[in-house]
Amino acid sequence: MFYRVSDGHGLPHDPFKSCVVPRPIGWITTVSAGGVVNLAPYSFFNGCGEDPPQVMYAPGGEHVEGGFKDSLTNVEETGQFVANLVTWELREQMNDTALHVARSVNEMEMAGLDTEPSELVKPPRVKASPIHLECEYIQTLELRSNRTEYRNFVVIGEVIGIHIREEVMTDGMVDMSKFKPIARLGYQDYSIIDNVFTMPFPDKGTRLDREEREAQEAAE
Repeated sequence: MFYRVSDGHGLPHDPFKSCVVPRPIGWITTVSAGGVVNLAPYSFFNGCGEDPPQVMYAPGGEHVEGGFKDSLTNVEETGQFVANLVTWELREQMNDTALHVARSVNEMEMAGLDTEPSELVKPPRVKASPIHLECEYIQTLELRSNRTEYRNFVVIGEVIGIHIREEVMTDGMVDMSKFKPIARLGYQDYSIIDNVFTMPFPDKGTRLDREEREAQEAAE
């Protein structure tokens, strides 16, 4: 099928989020200027720079009490956030924190999550998460929106500190079979990373070796 986005898709649910998959989930911790902790999951989240490392998340839409999402307001007021990575074991708590609640609610406490202090920033970390990225706020980009009541934003931050628990590492590398991050698909579907394969970075020799191997296999 093909459809012009402006004309609509005619399907029971918008397929767009099922096309750009899988998407890692950034469980973003921020603190308001008044000291209230906020924790919210974002599947529009990813790394977007390497040197220095940078990440982004997209706190679009409106807060249930009106105004911008806490994950946007807080980071612009305080300049800091933590991206906690979500694992298979934390899927239910992550889903609980997606609930739209009042600004006064601490989602960490609501979901029964223990916290631990960060090293370089004020927002706390989700203790049960094996990987945390402590970040300094860089900027907010406002994107296009087709609805005046719904505004789209992207928050970009520089990663200034990284926590990785030893139990998810093997031979000095993050081991996905131990880490078990989950990813968002479309609709209400998620995925878990449980099948990893390695492909060396291509060079001329690699390509020639592959072509020779494929020719030999075809001849057999």
